[in-house]
Amino acid sequence: MSETSSVAGPRSQARKRILDAAYDLFSTRGIRATGIDEIVDRAEVAKATLYRHFRTKDELVLSFLEQRETRWTKGFFEAEVRRRGATPEERLFAIFDVFDDWFHGEEFEACSFINTLLEMGPKHVVGKASIVYLDNIRTLVAALAEEAGLRDTQSFAHSWQLLMKGSIVSAAGGDLEAAQRAKATARLVIEEYR
Repeated sequence: MSETSSVAGPRSQARKRILDAAYDLFSTRGIRATGIDEIVDRAEVAKATLYRHFRTKDELVLSFLEQRETRWTKGFFEAEVRRRGATPEERLFAIFDVFDDWFHGEEFEACSFINTLLEMGPKHVVGKASIVYLDNIRTLVAALAEEAGLRDTQSFAHSWQLLMKGSIVSAAGGDLEAAQRAKATARLVIEEYR
């Protein structure tokens, strides 16, 4: 084993443990409610190790948001929507079926991008990043709308995402049927853009 790989291995493992701990805590409890000491304890690293990998808490949050997009948005949500829908239009409606399963699952913690944006505000660096990740989801919706042959796909995607965000916030408030309510309203929206 080379000197580089023997050093990189433990450092990479420490970084992964830090990110995994931060992911679990930030996604379930939020940014401000999660302290660095708690992340350090859960990751079983020294505070200096955390700061060697992430100079600030904001830098760690930005890495968490990036990981959230990779794990949740692309790895789960987008893949599941594409799997469930045989046609582009079915994929659009499948969004709410995926949400329905998510809302009824034990691991529902609402949307980390929405939560972070609301918690930190749109002018904060992590709030700005959250807006970008939400825009990326809207871009996915617009692409599905284009594949479905709908008109004015950007306007459609804004309307569709309002239903998505609204159902998430409603579910977080206890309305576990919010995805199905949004899906019923989505039928009216899609007719408007045919």
